Amino acid sequence: MPSARRLSPALAGLVGALALSIPLSALADETQLVIQSANGDHAFTVEVVDTPESRARGLMFVEDLAPDAGMLFDFEAERLVSFWMKNTLIPLDMLFITADGTISNIHVNAVPHDETSIPSEGPVQYVLEIPGGRSVELGIEAGDTVTHPRID
Repeated sequence: MPSARRLSPALAGLVGALALSIPLSALADETQLVIQSANGDHAFTVEVVDTPESRARGLMFVEDLAPDAGMLFDFEAERLVSFWMKNTLIPLDMLFITADGTISNIHVNAVPHDETSIPSEGPVQYVLEIPGGRSVELGIEAGDTVTHPRID
């Protein structure tokens, strides 16, 4: 039977450094979200955030976001919500979504680092952040519907 070996301190350090270099998004669950609009379906690969800590961090410090990527904030129940762009490096569109998947309002091209409050116009359960200007490019509007495993 082979004897158990320990990792050398140098190898252990290398393994630890590699683990820390993996982007958090690579470790997160990513799922498919689809927006049905008047001009067709638009699919996004989204990371879902549903804890106070992950919602507070959001897309802060992210330097690039693919055109078909986003982050879905799940607040677990409908309520008034408000966002800001502190420590956010890229422009974002914020789609405010009710519990049944209806987009209630959209804030287009939120300005990086702006600490001005961006509120929902009514109670919502979800907020989808996608690259700035993308909702206009795709013709996504308030009243369109969103499907995702989390949305009823």
